Amino acid sequence: MRAPAVPAPRAHAQGRARGGRARGAVWEGGGPGPAERGAESSRPLTALWSRFPPCLPSGRRHLLLLHPTHAPSPPAPLPPARRFKGAAAPAGGTMPNFCAAPNCTRKSTQSDLAFFRFPRDPARCQRWVENCRRADLEDKTPDQLNKHYRLCAKHFETSMICRSSPYRTVLRDNAVPTIFDLTSHLNNPHSRHRKRIKELSEDEIRTLKQQKIDEAFERKQATQESNENNEQNTVSEEGGEEQEEKTVPLTLEERENKDYLKSLFEILILMGKQNIPLDGHNADELPEGIFTSDNFQALLEYRINGGDEVLRKRFEMTAVNLEYCSKAQQKQMLEICENCIREETLREVRDSHFFSIVTDEVVDIAGEEHLPVLVRFVDESHNLREEFIGFLPYEADPDILAVKFHATITEKWGLNMEYCRGQAYIVSSGFASKMKVVATRLLEKYPQAVYTLCSSCALNVWLAKSVPVVGVSIALGTIEEVCCLFNQSPQLLVELDNTISALFQDNNEKANELKKICRSQWTGRHDTFEVLVDLLQALVLCLDAVSSDFSVRWNNFIVGRAFVLSSALTDFDFIVTIVIMKNVLSFTRAFGKNLQGQTSDVFFAAGSLTAVLHSLNEVMENIEVYHEFWFEEATNLATKLDVQIKFPGKFLRAQQGNFDPEMTSENYYKEILSVPTVEHIIQELKDIFSEQHLKALKCLSLVPSVMGQLKFNTSEEHHADMFKNDLPNPDTLSAELHCWRIKWKHRGKDIELPATIYEALHLPDIKFFPNVYALLKVLCLLPVMKVENEKYGLGRKRLKAYLKNTLTGQRSSNLALLNVNIDIKHDLDLMVDTYIKLYPDKVEFQDCIPSNNSEVTDNA
Repeated sequence: MRAPAVPAPRAHAQGRARGGRARGAVWEGGGPGPAERGAESSRPLTALWSRFPPCLPSGRRHLLLLHPTHAPSPPAPLPPARRFKGAAAPAGGTMPNFCAAPNCTRKSTQSDLAFFRFPRDPARCQRWVENCRRADLEDKTPDQLNKHYRLCAKHFETSMICRSSPYRTVLRDNAVPTIFDLTSHLNNPHSRHRKRIKELSEDEIRTLKQQKIDEAFERKQATQESNENNEQNTVSEEGGEEQEEKTVPLTLEERENKDYLKSLFEILILMGKQNIPLDGHNADELPEGIFTSDNFQALLEYRINGGDEVLRKRFEMTAVNLEYCSKAQQKQMLEICENCIREETLREVRDSHFFSIVTDEVVDIAGEEHLPVLVRFVDESHNLREEFIGFLPYEADPDILAVKFHATITEKWGLNMEYCRGQAYIVSSGFASKMKVVATRLLEKYPQAVYTLCSSCALNVWLAKSVPVVGVSIALGTIEEVCCLFNQSPQLLVELDNTISALFQDNNEKANELKKICRSQWTGRHDTFEVLVDLLQALVLCLDAVSSDFSVRWNNFIVGRAFVLSSALTDFDFIVTIVIMKNVLSFTRAFGKNLQGQTSDVFFAAGSLTAVLHSLNEVMENIEVYHEFWFEEATNLATKLDVQIKFPGKFLRAQQGNFDPEMTSENYYKEILSVPTVEHIIQELKDIFSEQHLKALKCLSLVPSVMGQLKFNTSEEHHADMFKNDLPNPDTLSAELHCWRIKWKHRGKDIELPATIYEALHLPDIKFFPNVYALLKVLCLLPVMKVENEKYGLGRKRLKAYLKNTLTGQRSSNLALLNVNIDIKHDLDLMVDTYIKLYPDKVEFQDCIPSNNSEVTDNA
């Protein structure tokens, strides 16, 4: 006697190459396995796991555990002829679906037919079961039938099936299967059928016939009503040209479409705010035959299972092996989300009229370089805000970059550059010259868009990044890598603390200060190069100790990076570079620190620029003497670290035997480093502190605390001429400024002078000084002025957090805007209406695309 065949369970998995959605186990006959009817469904997962046959790969067992009630019960290994179908995926990347109709042997992998699920609606589901005449389906719930049973398209009338494209097959809402073969099994009485056919009584047969007649009559009535409505609409359109256009009420289908799109937008906004990437698992990282849905698909399914009737109704009649929302549609909807969120900010900017543009350092977004763009403006509550509004693709050609930058701001984002009063660009070393071209091009068109320094970047760091010397760029990159390595490992910081303590045994105060600095972002300080020179010996000794320690204390990554960075820090070219930069930038350190201080510090710093430039010009005139001292300091530091004093290897290789014997290391570094660095810094200070910029900074004497320090002897109206066109009543400016000075000069003894522009803008009686208010608004927009209230300057911090917490390959310019601007309100109705207007042909059924090349579909 042959052993009875064991039903072979299979994991119904679907999805494109990037992953579909995993579902529960489905048995070969179209029905649930024996475990569904037994008490084993209540056993814990660990018990069920041990009972899977050994031929089942671990990945498949994981999929089946998603629905433990459908786990296979036979403990013995399967015979070779009945191997488990989940062990290998069939061609096309999807498991077959079996038709549940009597005497139907079709399956999805052998047919181009669509396969549809049983509906969840109890009434319709009951009608499907009755028409199938399978007694074993009658005790199943609609949910069980929906999950585990399918009918192929051969059992539906052609009028019940909609096929609007090669990739889209759906059923009508009232579709009921009516075409069945209930007699062919009689010709083969020895066949073994698990699809037991229920014998109907004469009364049941009459009932079924009457149902068919009623359905035909209802369809005829619906067709007539639809034709009459179309004729009425045509007449009203022909006669309505002279009437006023009225709002047409939405039909039921249109309302359902809008609710459906709203649900999709809600999921996308959630993913953006929570920083969830759209893609899920990489298909290349999964074993063969294992498929998982991406994050968007998973959230959509979770929402359907959570009771979203709109989504359930939409996808109940679509195919199982179709994507609910294609990548192309996701991109379109994300762009609309991004534009709507950005528009909320830009609307406030336009209401404020005046603004400034700031860009941050170039970042990598999914393999492409982008410039983050932020906008500064004063909102209706008199608060200075700095908001992130998007990314601009970076271009290598500065002229092309300038054109695209201007076009994006004016044409795409709709800002009027005539109201731009400041521009600042924070860039990594090497990009400064290109961004300077952008600033120059904008200044040529808009002279009042003052080119300034940004308050979030120290002047000396900004100047160092802009120096057009390759050695300086390399040194800056090395410094960033050293700081990053120590910040990643608390154990490394402890090792560095111990090294500092040993080196500065006689100066505990200095040691404690350096330890504190090492635990901060010291690469952005005004005195970065001074700190580095003081720390250099400790850094080298610490890295050498780590790279030579072969115990299990350090992992291979830290040991390898320690060796590489130690070699970089002990290169003589690096040592000379940081020493010379330290000495040159010492002339601008105090000046730059004041620019990031209080409003009065900024005002007086503007007046000290002449002295700073005078000192640098004196250095340039006596560069031979200054460079001699700087080079001596560099050689002493190199000797302390046992570093050989020599020419850079790249310089010697470039000479190719034509080396000048009279050339010395001191003269070499003077020509290629000291001279160009001093010259560049002098010119940069003149560019970013132009006459127009200095005049604007001198208008800071409007701030009452600055007035008090000047004994109320100020002359703002002379410097305010550049903003004359921005004033509401320029003819009364002189009288208004006089009243403003008198107000604060003769104030009460208990009244403190406002120390910042922020405080002055929030004075209760500022509305009585409209010109002063307008001037203060424009002044605080200058990027060199810091945002006083931190909660209005979170855009940059959130952007940094997003870039830090998101892998480069998973970054998205659309999702980044949603994540950074998490507190900006969003209008879902506006997003839906915009999508319908832009993509009217995709509204009815949203690009449901098969997860493989097959057109086999299933009622999802």
